[in-house]
Amino acid sequence: MNRIFLDVHALQTVPPSNLNRDDTGAPKTAVYGGVPRARVSSQAWKRATRTYFKDEHLLEPSELGVRTKKIVEAVAARITDLDPALTGEDALLIADETVKAAGLKTEVPKRKASAAKDGEPEPAPQAKYLVFLSSRQLDALARLAVDGAADITAFLKDKKNKDKARQLADTHHSVDIALFGRMVADAADINVDAAVQVAHALSVHRVENESDYYTAVDDKNTDEETGAGMIGTVDFNSATLYRYAALGVHQLAANLGHGLREDEPRTEPVRRAVEAFVHGFIASLPTGKINTFGNHTLPDAVIVKLRTTRPVSFVAAFEDPVRGETGGYVREACERLAEYIPDIERAYGDETSTLTWVLRVGPNTHKLAGLGTESPTINDLVTAVGQAVAERLEKPA
Repeated sequence: MNRIFLDVHALQTVPPSNLNRDDTGAPKTAVYGGVPRARVSSQAWKRATRTYFKDEHLLEPSELGVRTKKIVEAVAARITDLDPALTGEDALLIADETVKAAGLKTEVPKRKASAAKDGEPEPAPQAKYLVFLSSRQLDALARLAVDGAADITAFLKDKKNKDKARQLADTHHSVDIALFGRMVADAADINVDAAVQVAHALSVHRVENESDYYTAVDDKNTDEETGAGMIGTVDFNSATLYRYAALGVHQLAANLGHGLREDEPRTEPVRRAVEAFVHGFIASLPTGKINTFGNHTLPDAVIVKLRTTRPVSFVAAFEDPVRGETGGYVREACERLAEYIPDIERAYGDETSTLTWVLRVGPNTHKLAGLGTESPTINDLVTAVGQAVAERLEKPA
């Protein structure tokens, strides 16, 4: 299969907020171009994107996975659904053995075991680390466990059955596993290479964190009881962020295999996954301190490129920080991109194989209008990108 890459670029202005905190509770920062910048980690936006898939129903539940340590309980619940006679400790036992046969290490958390009261059953085993499994993988492991329920230990000693458990944990990947990958240190053979790379979002300008001093009043205080019931501080900043993600469509297709349904062409699950990712990455927002700041914004401008060369970030357009001397940063940031993108594409790109779409809002973004095909809405953009990806996949290698 030919290499196909999808680059997604976004400029998004966020008012006072604390989207992504460091270990001190302050917004994360980074030095770029010799000055401090606001930063939102790639992990935070990947998590927001995955959550958006589910919350906005971009994908069916069967197309998504779950990342949890409570994998034994998840399999046990499915075992009981398949065979109501297998419940409680019986279901947990055969689920635990099956999960371990798949190459995942489990243990009963010490803190939960010590907290259990006399007479209570032992807490359920958990994986020693977060495990990312698809809905179909959990179902398949449960079915295997039910098949061997009569004597699960002897059943899984059979090499054929043990190998099958491992195989079931490494086939029929969900869309989010195919996109963001999976790493299992103790079972490297079931690792999944991520199809998506997400950059840390950076402000296009210099940013200094600020601090808000706040007080809270005790509603039951009398007139004689003066003063605050609580005082504290919360750090925040505001920024125009440059966001970037690169999706290897060929890797996504390999991870998904033949998809979720046997009666559809291979391009269909890839198209759905691409559309969900583009929509989810653009429209999602990390929720750190969201109740405190209510910083619900969407990107001012989005540029999507489908290319066959290699992923290209445009962050270097902002290595010299935007000054905002004319008031605000969006206009100058768009002007920077409008100058930088044609230059780098001329030097390194392939105009004959590269497609470009632009979604923009407001007069400050008008300089980007000539960079590609303009989409009036995010739905138009997503549909156009998905169709182009499917057409590229159908072309012979």
